[in-house]
Amino acid sequence: VQLQASGGGLVQAGGSLRLSCAASGRTFSMYVMGWFRQAPGKEREFVAAINWSGRDTYYTDSVKGRFTISRDNAKNTVYLQMNSLKPEDSAVYYCAPKIYSGSYYANDQYHYWGQGTLVTVSS
Repeated sequence: VQLQASGGGLVQAGGSLRLSCAASGRTFSMYVMGWFRQAPGKEREFVAAINWSGRDTYYTDSVKGRFTISRDNAKNTVYLQMNSLKPEDSAVYYCAPKIYSGSYYANDQYHYWGQGTLVTVSS
């Protein structure tokens, strides 16, 4: 699986961005897909995940009510709509498929990290 995240940029606090993650491979629809982020000097952290059908979604507490994860299996793409952005949301955002059977929220359950996309939120 190869992944390419896009859609990042510079936005003022309170603004919105929509990230996309395009995946190669015919088995994309089989995987739970997750979004993660890594700020300078910090560890990569879970942001959101979505099951194969799109029916079940999972979010870290800090983004609940502001971010929405979705997917289009026909396009092999997963999205992250980010609203009401805060400076603390600034980070490089990555997507990855969940290839192990453990927690949806754990980094080590995901693999095949692609290139991330940088999100910078100014105050």
